[in-house]
Amino acid sequence: MASNSSDTSGIAERYATALYDMADEAKQLDAVADDLRGLKSLLEDSDDLRRLVRSPLIDRQVQTAAMMAVLERAGVGDLTRRFVGVVGQNRRLFAMGAMIDAFLAVLARRRGEETAYVASAAALSDAQLDRLAETLRKAVGSKVRVETAVDPALIGGLVVRVGSRMVDSSVRTKLQRMQLAMKGT
Repeated sequence: MASNSSDTSGIAERYATALYDMADEAKQLDAVADDLRGLKSLLEDSDDLRRLVRSPLIDRQVQTAAMMAVLERAGVGDLTRRFVGVVGQNRRLFAMGAMIDAFLAVLARRRGEETAYVASAAALSDAQLDRLAETLRKAVGSKVRVETAVDPALIGGLVVRVGSRMVDSSVRTKLQRMQLAMKGT
């Protein structure tokens, strides 16, 4: 029997592909991608919103109405709102995060883009992001979209992951390596 995570990823990929096809036909790929990135951020930042979409105890109409109110307030486009409405009516809001990730992956793959996940101790400036994206583009050999996160525990430096490759140049890791080396002496 399949696990829940593989069930969720299968659902997410089917819905994401359908949304991609609709957005492509409507020439709204970038707008939908921006809407979904905003929704992903809302889901990551709000425990209440995550509980709303994951709870099997909340009625589907209540879940859907609440999501529609959140999307309306966030200024999300009509196509994305209609999509989330269908997802809610089909009782699939629990997989919304996976659907967003799958949509963005399909979009990147079809555009020939790679996504780089970058963690830094402090927020990067626009100039730093531009230089980093250009450096990564040269290293990877294709267009690179940079997703950033701030992790003060890094102390300084960056942790960059592109696909299965990772480069950790953070001060935290360097200090950990020094500590291990000193234990050996």
